[in-house]
Amino acid sequence: MPKQLILAAHFPGVNNTTVWSDPAAGSQIDFASFVHLARTAERGKFDFFFLAEGLRLREQRGRIHDLDVVGRPDTLTLLAALAGVTTHLGLAGTLNTTFREPYELARQLASLDHLSGGRAAWNVVTSSDAFTGENFRRGGYLDRSLRYERATEFVRTARELWDSWHPDAVLGDRAAGRYLRDADVGAFAHQGDQFDISGQFTVPRSPQGHPVVLQAGDSPQGREFAASSADAIFSRHSTPEDGRQFYRDVKARLARYGRGPDDLKIIPGVTFVLGDTDAEARERAHHIRRQQVSPQTAILLLEQLWNRDLSGYDPDGPLPAEDPQLDDDSIIKGRTRLTDDPITTARRWRALAEEKHLGIRDLVIEVTGRQSFIGTPEHVAESMNHFVQTDAADGFILVPHLTPGGLDEFVDRVVPLLQERGVFRAEYTGTTLRDHLNLPAARTPSAVAA
Repeated sequence: MPKQLILAAHFPGVNNTTVWSDPAAGSQIDFASFVHLARTAERGKFDFFFLAEGLRLREQRGRIHDLDVVGRPDTLTLLAALAGVTTHLGLAGTLNTTFREPYELARQLASLDHLSGGRAAWNVVTSSDAFTGENFRRGGYLDRSLRYERATEFVRTARELWDSWHPDAVLGDRAAGRYLRDADVGAFAHQGDQFDISGQFTVPRSPQGHPVVLQAGDSPQGREFAASSADAIFSRHSTPEDGRQFYRDVKARLARYGRGPDDLKIIPGVTFVLGDTDAEARERAHHIRRQQVSPQTAILLLEQLWNRDLSGYDPDGPLPAEDPQLDDDSIIKGRTRLTDDPITTARRWRALAEEKHLGIRDLVIEVTGRQSFIGTPEHVAESMNHFVQTDAADGFILVPHLTPGGLDEFVDRVVPLLQERGVFRAEYTGTTLRDHLNLPAARTPSAVAA
């Protein structure tokens, strides 16, 4: 029997994926935009809706990136509102472990799981940059190794809080939560390197037990964190070969945590461009990529690798002759670099630019694109299915280039072809996100103790 594809819908932010200047683009903050994309995804029987979050406007060299300025309502508020206008679609939010506390976030996510009937998911991320830290009392940002140390303990602590309510703790109406079996319900105590907390958790065990946990890191630490703590990975691999290598590596790590290969889903973020012919789709894709990577954006992305001010360079001219600066004082202040080896990457980019006669902008377009499925609906459906059946992924998080209607064409033209192939659901058969993803039930407190 063929593997079933996982499909999720990413609400695009204003960045070098979104074409915010397109006449067909809509509002980034109007609730109607979020409703449109979520309902389109649910009409297509998607597994979940995925919402990214930034805790500060994007900056570089201490200045706001004027091509990336946008307000974004609070993630949990939006997902709670979307729970009221959808019935089956999972609701996943990116929520930061560096600037939050376990009790607060565990309570909010358990509440969302109750409000949605078991459809909540948490994409675990760590601190993004020092600029963000200025918005919080702690300030600054954590060293990368400490980010994952804190994140791992954060998730473990959240699970302890969710497990503090046994499934049979409520004697009366579960929804009312008034009639308790004993006074110790919700009691917790956690002492670790990052958190030392104790008290009583106020939210009864939610429909999923634990909301689904996603993770988006790709470093060795990130892969190990995902193998130990996550239900799914939001990955970024641009070729089937890279995808299969990543898939094998991460799945092989699961056994040492007592987990099986199906206990962790690998779901890369991808783009797509459709056309009535493959040639038409390729032409559209070329046009979209040049909209996504403007001359200014190309220079800004190049600066992230070179770690220096390149504003005086011609976007259509050659790469800098100097090597990247390796100073600890990064112009992106802790945000994830394009690579951990800037010198080697710069040499590879120079060789590619020389081989293909590419200026800065065209090179950046080529090296920064994520996996994209381009062609007729039939070609895209077949390519996506092949990607999954050959274990390069378990499914995809689709990142449309337009808000909010960028998913419409895919749902209308590609989803029916996947359903005809028998690799994607025609109707929802479960009620929770764990059901949709075919994930094991969250372990009960008694099972954890055993």
